[in-house]
Amino acid sequence: MPSLTLDARIERWPIAGGFTISRGAKTEAVVIVARVSHAGAADGPSGHGECVPYARYGETPEGTLAAILAMRDAFAQDMDPQALQARMPAGAARNALDCALWDLAAKTAGRRAWDLLGRPAPRPLTTAYTISLGSPEAMAEATARASRRPLLKIKLGGDGDEARIAAVRRAAPRSELIVDANEAWTEDSLERHLAACAAAGVTLVEQPLPAGRDERLARIRRPIPVCADESVHDRASLDGLRQRYDAINIKLDKTGGLTEALAMADAASALGFDIMVGCMVGTSLSMAPALIAAQAARVVDLDGPLLLAKDRDHGLRYDGSTVDPPEATLWG
Repeated sequence: MPSLTLDARIERWPIAGGFTISRGAKTEAVVIVARVSHAGAADGPSGHGECVPYARYGETPEGTLAAILAMRDAFAQDMDPQALQARMPAGAARNALDCALWDLAAKTAGRRAWDLLGRPAPRPLTTAYTISLGSPEAMAEATARASRRPLLKIKLGGDGDEARIAAVRRAAPRSELIVDANEAWTEDSLERHLAACAAAGVTLVEQPLPAGRDERLARIRRPIPVCADESVHDRASLDGLRQRYDAINIKLDKTGGLTEALAMADAASALGFDIMVGCMVGTSLSMAPALIAAQAARVVDLDGPLLLAKDRDHGLRYDGSTVDPPEATLWG
C-alpha cells in the first residue's frame, strides 16, 4: 500500500436517557474517529474507523487519540492491516486504524470489504437490546417498553439481582434474555445468582466474576452457559478459558480491529466456544465492521446506535431489532 495520511478526532454522542452498568453510568458516548487516505490524492477516497476507549482497560479518549496520531510516520511510509497487527497492541486505538484501512481498501478497489476479506456478503441479523442497571421496578418498566424485542440483554450488578431478573422476566415473558453482570458477582453469590437466572429462563450470562478471579467457574456445575467478556481480548487470551466459559464475547475495541476479530472467531470456534459479538456504546461506524464478524455468532449485541439520542448520517438501518449490513457510504 502506498504512503498514507492519517488524521483522527474525538467525537461525543449523547445517549438517550442514560446507560448504567455495575461500574457506573454515563450520558454520552465518547468515540475516536480515524481517517486514512492516500498521500497526494486530495480528491481520492478516505477510509474511516471508529473506536470507543474504555476506562476498564486503562484507555482514555485523549490517550487513545495520541496513540493513533503517533502512527502518522508509520502510515506515511507504508501500512496495511497485517503490518498494523505487529506495530500496535490490541485495543481501541488499533481498532480505529484497522477498520479505517479496510474501509480505504474497499473504496480504492471499488469492492465491498467482505469481498476483500474473502467472506460471504453479510445478511441482516437480530441484535440484543440492552436494559440498563437500576432498581427492579425501573428495569421492569424499561423492559416492558422493549418487550416486543426478541432478545434483551439485562445489565445486573450484584446485590438485588435476583429481584431484578425476576421483575424483568415478568415484564417480558416472551423475549429471550441474556444477562451481563460486568464482573459484579462474588464467589459466594455466584451459584445463587446463576440459579435465579436459570429460573427466569436466561439463556446466557456474561462475565459474572472479575477477570483474573474467575477460577470458581471451573469448579461448579453451570446451569446455563457462561460467556467471557472482560476475561478475553484477543486470540492470546483464549488459553485456559475452556474450563471456565462456554462462550466468548468478541468486541472489536478489545481485539484491536476486524482483522484480529475474524481470526479470533475462527480460533475460538475451533476450540469449541460459542461466539458472541458485542460492542461498546458507539455509532453505526463502530457497528458496521463488527457485522462481518457477527455473521457466524450465536449471539449478536450491536445495539449501540439504538441507545444514542442520534446516530451519524448514513447509519445502519435498524428495523426493530433487525440490523441490515452497512451501505458503502457508511463503511466498507
